[in-house]
Amino acid sequence: MCNESAKTRAVRGDAFYTNYLSGKIIDIGCGSDPVTANAEPFDLEHGDAQIIASLRPGQAYDAVHSSHCLEHMRDPAEALRQWWALVKPGGYLVIVVPDEALYEQGIWPSIFNADHKSAFRIVDEAGGNAGVYDLRSLVGGLPQAEIISCEIQSRGYRMLLRTRGISPLGQRLYTFKRRLQVRLERMRLDIAPLRLMIDGLGVIAGVPVDQTLGGAMAQIQIVARKVLPSA
Repeated sequence: MCNESAKTRAVRGDAFYTNYLSGKIIDIGCGSDPVTANAEPFDLEHGDAQIIASLRPGQAYDAVHSSHCLEHMRDPAEALRQWWALVKPGGYLVIVVPDEALYEQGIWPSIFNADHKSAFRIVDEAGGNAGVYDLRSLVGGLPQAEIISCEIQSRGYRMLLRTRGISPLGQRLYTFKRRLQVRLERMRLDIAPLRLMIDGLGVIAGVPVDQTLGGAMAQIQIVARKVLPSA
């Protein structure tokens, strides 16, 4: 997925940062691009995010943020429990992941990113596929969790280019298309003007398109608040 942090910033207003990303923040999986200037980055060089509760103090953060990281965790449910343990009572967990229906498009394991260990939806329509989770249920099942918002972000996404699954022929054509694109890129040819035409012809033949390589979004954003314990 291409430049997802910048795309997400473009659809978040100032109020989002004021309401959910203020105070002491940790950004899990952000690389060198934390969600705010004052956020504490946590990435591979800092340790394993799967066991972060043993590496950072519990209930120490006003906000825990993670964008396009949860899908790389070997156990996403346990990772969420670990991340949730860092949130102060009254604080927020903000998670962004690819939307399975728009990104993987019913193809699992993912053909667009072989390191994706899980895929996510916000409704339980996984069809029994192992590794595909209902994100709303995972987050809503955390102790003292109140879901504030849960939305699919699809700015720039063309539904006409979406496929559902892939045939053996589509798989071979997809492999051929990827090799062709790599060859053209190595020749330093600008294929952007041709991309829509190539993708459109490919979809007719059953070839899935990763629209996030361009400017499109295909993700879910969920915000949960840790409710203050009852007196």
